[in-house]
Amino acid sequence: MMWLALAVVAALVLSPLAHVLLRPAAARGRAEADVALYQAQLAELDAQRDEGRLTEQAHRAATLEVQRRLLAAPPPTTAKPATPLTKAIIAATLLLVPAGAVSLYLTLGFPEMPSAGFTERREAQARDDELITTLRERLSRADPTTEVGRQGFILLGNAERSRGRWAEAAEAWTRALNGRFDAGLAADLAEIEIERGETDSARNWLTRALEAQPGDPRLRFLTGLAEARAGRNEIARSTWRALLADAPRDAPWRELVEDRLRRLP
Repeated sequence: MMWLALAVVAALVLSPLAHVLLRPAAARGRAEADVALYQAQLAELDAQRDEGRLTEQAHRAATLEVQRRLLAAPPPTTAKPATPLTKAIIAATLLLVPAGAVSLYLTLGFPEMPSAGFTERREAQARDDELITTLRERLSRADPTTEVGRQGFILLGNAERSRGRWAEAAEAWTRALNGRFDAGLAADLAEIEIERGETDSARNWLTRALEAQPGDPRLRFLTGLAEARAGRNEIARSTWRALLADAPRDAPWRELVEDRLRRLP
């Protein structure tokens, strides 16, 4: 009976894909799809904040991450409709992948296995914290001017940021940047500094990054964001207006910048 229920659920899940395959092809550009996805994610974050499931600080951090992805999205391209051969391959994949998954689960799966409890999750987090502590101790003697040392500090910063420890992440990434400057990593560090309220530090890193990549839209957007968070709204407004003036009309992040401009007091 359980497998019949799973089959029904699988059919329901795959039905929208079957509808897409059977209906006439409609071209959809990558940029349009990116914008739709990121707008849905931003709307979901707003809903979670309004329902009390996200704090204001967590909401700002998550929103900034979604906006960063939109700014880093590739330029728009013209989508081509799928050929009959492509549709046939997709249809076969839709049938074979679920069938293969069910076969593997029947052979190797454990449907009676309970989910990990609080104790197991706490132990896993403790192990992760221990690994980070070990990494931090080893890096205390590392030279960030070497590639091995620099990559170690980048890794440590990534781990600290994923746990919401922004001060520790900023410290690790600063060590990596002092070893060798990289505009992309400087932008990541500037994002953290903005969220921590360290807008002067963020502006310094962004200024250096813009010297290396003067036309980068992400760096210019973050520069405006740092000015806005520091209360320098006129500078933020002029920065974002200049960014929009230089941007293509179909830039996927144009609406994001325009929305930020409208929110400025």
